[in-house]
Amino acid sequence: MSETLDSGTTSVVLERDMPYPPQKVWRALTTGALIEDWLMANDFQPIVGHRFTLRTQPVGGWNGQIDCEVLAVEPPERLSYSWASMGLQSVVTFTLAPTATGARLRMEQSGFPVDATQNIRGAQYGWTNFLNKLEPVVARA
Repeated sequence: MSETLDSGTTSVVLERDMPYPPQKVWRALTTGALIEDWLMANDFQPIVGHRFTLRTQPVGGWNGQIDCEVLAVEPPERLSYSWASMGLQSVVTFTLAPTATGARLRMEQSGFPVDATQNIRGAQYGWTNFLNKLEPVVARA
């Protein structure tokens, strides 16, 4: 799903209900070795201002790197970091809320220009796959 914002930008938003408490999901979102299992290799640390790189196999004209900086760490409710790749700057925010059966995870990647259709579709596809890999990591975390 994508949302158009007043700023003329669009966000990709995905939500998942998980049968695990927010603290357990938080651990998979903020532990480097676990992030590697569902997202990408990284040098992440949950410290505001920490700059880190997500790394995967280069494809075509892309070097396989995403430059990031931690913007917010509010355990176990909110994690946000910048996401810069191939000239596109955006922000990824994870929000966790307790539910009767576990946690609701909301992922929003904001800052896409409204005409960046290929990037938006790529983000929707990519985050769907990443979040599909997240739940098994949370289960064993």
